Amino acid sequence: MPEVLITIGGRQFEVACQDGEEHFLRAAARMLDAEAEVLVGQIGRMPEARMLLMAGLMLADKTAGLEDQLRAAEERAVVAERVATNARANPERVEVPVIPRIVTDSFAEIAARAEALAARIEERAGA
Repeated sequence: MPEVLITIGGRQFEVACQDGEEHFLRAAARMLDAEAEVLVGQIGRMPEARMLLMAGLMLADKTAGLEDQLRAAEERAVVAERVATNARANPERVEVPVIPRIVTDSFAEIAARAEALAARIEERAGA
C-alpha cells in the first residue's frame, strides 16, 4: 500500500492509499490545501485539527452547492427530454399555403379571355 506525502495548510501528512489511487489522493489533497490556505491567510496559524475541520467544511459546502446545481440541471434535462419526446410523438402540423381554387379559376378565365381577344385581333389583322 503506497504512502503519499501531502501538504495541507503548510503542514505535511503521510497518507496511505490503494495502488493506483495516488493521483486521486493528491488531487483531493490539493483541493483541501486550497481551502486551508484561504483559512491560514485569513486567520493565521491555527491548530491542525481546527484547520482540517474548517477546510473540510468549506469543501463540503462547495460540494453541496454543486450537488444542488447538478440536481437542478438533471431536472431541466428530464423536462427537456419530455418536451422532445412529446414533439416527436405529436409533431406540429405545418400547413403549406396553397393558392385558393377561386384564384386559379379566375386566372384560367382571364387567360381564356386574353386568348379570345388575341384570336379576334389576329382575324381582323388578317382580313
